Amino acid sequence: METESEPYVRLASLRQLHQVMADMNTARSLADTLQTVADGAVNALGYEMACVNLVRPDGDLVVAAFSGNSAAEALITGRAGSRESWDRRLNMGEQWGDLVFIPHTEGWVLDDDDVPQWYTDGPAPRFEDEWHPSDRLFAPMYTPGLQGGSSGELLGVISVDRPRNGRRPGAWGREALQMYAFQAAIAISNARLRANMQRALVRLEREQQALRASEESFRQAFEYAPSGMAIAEMGGDQHGRILRTNDALCRLLGRPASAMRRYSFSDLVHPEDIGTLLRTSAEGGRAELRLGRRDGSYVWVSLRNSVVADAADGPRFLLTHVEDIEERKRRELQLAHRASHDSLTGLPNSAELRSRLSARLCRRPAQTGALESLDAAYGHPAFEAPAGHGFDFAPGAEAYDAYDHHVHSIAPEGDRDDGTKGLAVLFCDLDGFKSINDRFGHNAGDAVLIEVAQRLSRGVRDGDTVARLGGDEFVILADGLGRADAQDLAVRLRNEIIQPIRAEGRAVRVGASFGIGWAHCGMTADEVLKSADERMYVEKRSRPKQHRRAG
Repeated sequence: METESEPYVRLASLRQLHQVMADMNTARSLADTLQTVADGAVNALGYEMACVNLVRPDGDLVVAAFSGNSAAEALITGRAGSRESWDRRLNMGEQWGDLVFIPHTEGWVLDDDDVPQWYTDGPAPRFEDEWHPSDRLFAPMYTPGLQGGSSGELLGVISVDRPRNGRRPGAWGREALQMYAFQAAIAISNARLRANMQRALVRLEREQQALRASEESFRQAFEYAPSGMAIAEMGGDQHGRILRTNDALCRLLGRPASAMRRYSFSDLVHPEDIGTLLRTSAEGGRAELRLGRRDGSYVWVSLRNSVVADAADGPRFLLTHVEDIEERKRRELQLAHRASHDSLTGLPNSAELRSRLSARLCRRPAQTGALESLDAAYGHPAFEAPAGHGFDFAPGAEAYDAYDHHVHSIAPEGDRDDGTKGLAVLFCDLDGFKSINDRFGHNAGDAVLIEVAQRLSRGVRDGDTVARLGGDEFVILADGLGRADAQDLAVRLRNEIIQPIRAEGRAVRVGASFGIGWAHCGMTADEVLKSADERMYVEKRSRPKQHRRAG
């Protein structure tokens, strides 16, 4: 670039400067931009050497590009100087606008610091504006778009050396270098932005590839899972609606995928399990319930929900895993049935009988006349009721409401039918059963017990309980009977039992003795059974032996 001694600036020089600036802004990468900046200072501004020092993330400046001297380029490119040393350079010497000129008379103090530099000794200047080999000229580059230039963030420094005309730059040369540094800062910022965008695009593409791979893996895992899988909506008007199912779930329920999308799980679940489903859907988690098949039957499944959340919108979908547990449930029900039922007759056993009876009885007096039993139970006539039981000792009350939703069992009073309906307990003992075992063997005895169990079951109402207490003893629980009703039931059941029974190829007969007890709150199950048992023995002893069984 011509010095200010020239009366004009050649048009070719301006064109060259314009081309260099255009090249800076069209470079393909940050490295290309930095090298173009260094080359432009040499080719367009008329300096023999130029160096671009770029600020690193840690604040130090690294020699990122060099132009004009291959030996110097090999020596200092890639080396870094501390920010502290650079700040000292930019704060000393002569300020030419945004430029910093350090004459050789002052620059000797910088010879031993850590900033990479290249210089040669030479003779003292012969005239005032002659360039000395140890003179230094720096053009700081600041973030663009800020007022005041040097008040912005420092991006780097262009350092130039040895003008080709041998003179310090005049006003025009200084203005050109300062303008060039400003344009270089814009080009470097844009190049960094492009590089960041390219890295972001590459990272985004990699993430999208990973996402596509993940989605494909999920799709295959979902579609080909050996157990049922479904995706359902969460929230809104369509909450719970099934969006997608796999083949395993469709096969399990016997429904095509197109039909499944018309349902939600609440449409398919057994009515008794709807509460379990709603709790599981709201909270996520696991539940065991029954789902309806297309043929109207139900299958036991283990249903496990996972909430698929969206970072912005919160929970969006339910991913539901459905496992067929029908066989396990069947085994569990069989084991539970075996534990609570007699293996020979299939009737509820003694433990199940006591459980059902105890469930109907609360430990409290049914009438005011039973207060004495409470006194005895608690050891003091003025006892305080247990916390939370809510006993009501209002004067004249006939019953005390111990349980909010409990219907108290009461018993008819006296020997006459007073119209009271209660829980009748019929204790049945077979007459003549031992002689059948002794004469014909245990197989014949077992056949008799099985047939008696069937006749008793056929002779009672739905909802009544027929249980085998043990041996040849049976118990019937029949609720809502009056005293006459219970006696009629005992007569009917006895008449059924005494009919001939086929056992081991022969006809045998047994009789039956019945004792009728009444369950009421305040009694234990054992107390109720003992009362019925005692009445059975009273009844057995009251009848002539020949009437106890037919021959």
